[in-house]
Amino acid sequence: MRGPLCFPMEETMSALCPECEANLSLNDVMRGEIVVCPDCGVDLEVTSIEPAVALALAPQEAEDWGE
Repeated sequence: MRGPLCFPMEETMSALCPECEANLSLNDVMRGEIVVCPDCGVDLEVTSIEPAVALALAPQEAEDWGE
């Protein structure tokens, strides 16, 4: 007889959008990851995960104009 299957649990964290102050629920995010605010649609970068998740506006990608 086998024991119960063990699956890694998703860790849900919450943070506030710096643009609209919406409360975001985030699952298993990593530092540097880009997430989108579901309320205002802005791209956010995860700048820290410990001791709490911190978000900042993601840098805008500049056009390289084929260079």
